[in-house]
Amino acid sequence: MDNKQLEQTIIKALDDNKFGSFGTIEAGNKPKVRYMAVFHDGLNIYLATNRKTHKVEELKDNPNAFLLLGYEAGGGKNVLEIEATVDITKDETLRSKLWNKELEKWFKGPDDPDYVILELTPTRIEYEGKDHKHEVWEPAGAASGK
Repeated sequence: MDNKQLEQTIIKALDDNKFGSFGTIEAGNKPKVRYMAVFHDGLNIYLATNRKTHKVEELKDNPNAFLLLGYEAGGGKNVLEIEATVDITKDETLRSKLWNKELEKWFKGPDDPDYVILELTPTRIEYEGKDHKHEVWEPAGAASGK
């Protein structure tokens, strides 16, 4: 499938999987993975978190991260393995756009100073469909890993 078709397939898989395993690198170069809610607008991927968490500190030291989606209950049967760099933002528009009732468990509202958004910029996405067909997406201009 061409890159545009693959992007649309990946976006559909993101629509079908609202949670994923998010990995960062903690002190001592050890991986740390936690389960998080995933938001997206196309291939722009976002996670909401508290600015006082370990993951925020880990990302300040090393912005490289990994997000694994798929196979969980209620999700699709497609798998996405997403390599990305991450920016930590308090962008007011984005915080308001992503705000929902579920976040009230952790934050007072979209203006809570501890509420930040992790913006993932995918550098490589591996997609495996229900039929076990494997595809690799990379941003335009990136060297192919195939």
